Amino acid sequence: MLVLAIGNIAFAVLIAGYARSSPVNPALRMWQWAKLVQGCAHLLGWVHPDWPGAWLSIAANSTLIVGVTFEAAAYCTFFGFARWSRFMLPASLLALLLYNGAHFYGAAPATRAVLISLIMALFSAAIALALLRPRSGGSTLQKIIGMNNLLFFCTMCLRAYSGLVDASLASLSGGAVQSFTYLTGYVLMIVNGFGFLLLCKEADDRKLAQLATIDSLTGLTNRRAFFALTASARLLAARQRHPVALLMLDLDHFKSINDRYGHAVGDQALCAFAQAALGVLRDPDILGRLGGEEFAVALPGTDLAGAVQAAERVRQAVKAARVPGCDAGHALTVSIGVVLVDPGEDINAALARADRALYLAKSSGRDRVALGEPIRLRA
Repeated sequence: MLVLAIGNIAFAVLIAGYARSSPVNPALRMWQWAKLVQGCAHLLGWVHPDWPGAWLSIAANSTLIVGVTFEAAAYCTFFGFARWSRFMLPASLLALLLYNGAHFYGAAPATRAVLISLIMALFSAAIALALLRPRSGGSTLQKIIGMNNLLFFCTMCLRAYSGLVDASLASLSGGAVQSFTYLTGYVLMIVNGFGFLLLCKEADDRKLAQLATIDSLTGLTNRRAFFALTASARLLAARQRHPVALLMLDLDHFKSINDRYGHAVGDQALCAFAQAALGVLRDPDILGRLGGEEFAVALPGTDLAGAVQAAERVRQAVKAARVPGCDAGHALTVSIGVVLVDPGEDINAALARADRALYLAKSSGRDRVALGEPIRLRA
């Protein structure tokens, strides 16, 4: 019990120290409170035999229920369960009422041990379910933590069953079941403690990677990521002897949208374009925002005829899209330049050819697709 107290409080102090040097995930802050409260609960449980009266036992187990509630809430916050409080808080209040009611009505120590074991089992099962649910797509680390909570659930169920058949069971009574309970409790504390820290670090790393590669407004790949992904797709296509086509796209009269309706509506127009284009492109196609209202698409495994067809699909989808905030009669249009990348051609050179084709589409009246000059015909 003392080891559990020291370990949980140490985790809380560790997270507090980490929080002073960098921004902390809200779930990690909730986890810090969970470990601190659980540590205090185990500390109260440790001093309980040396202090007479029932109030210390009530305080220790009530604090433990609150601590486990914080832990479950930390997982709910981490996974973005928006309505967790509607279920977690009533469950916690019900658990407190049941346990303290049992104490008030003079339930035997074994009965109270069974009750607190079942409460801990249910909370552990809820955490395990959140971690191991089929659609979570969790990492190996997440599954390890989930299995650890599932093991603790089984242990608490075994302890509850032991209390039903053994009237002498109490919080600190001896026996194989109690020893196994505390052993799994130690494992749970260590694996969950470090595991949750690593889960939060994984989430933070994913956010940083996303910020480095994703355009924050449209959700498309940004300029740097577009060039990196296109280079990789081109190498793969070269090994498979498949062609690669490029599209350069520019929204028509975008400045007039900003001037007439405001920049917020202009942002909506960019997002509407992105959604319309993504809706008609294939999964392997790479759509990126190069800057402002300028976009590019890499089409691996697509010849020139297929690229023209893809460009027409994008043009028609964009024209059919509606921009919130614009007049009902306002149509969003796009001009597109299309080229086929030569096997030995640099991506920047191919984009320059596509950009010249885009200029041709603009000068020819906009809302159209223009073919770029073949590389072999260049002066």
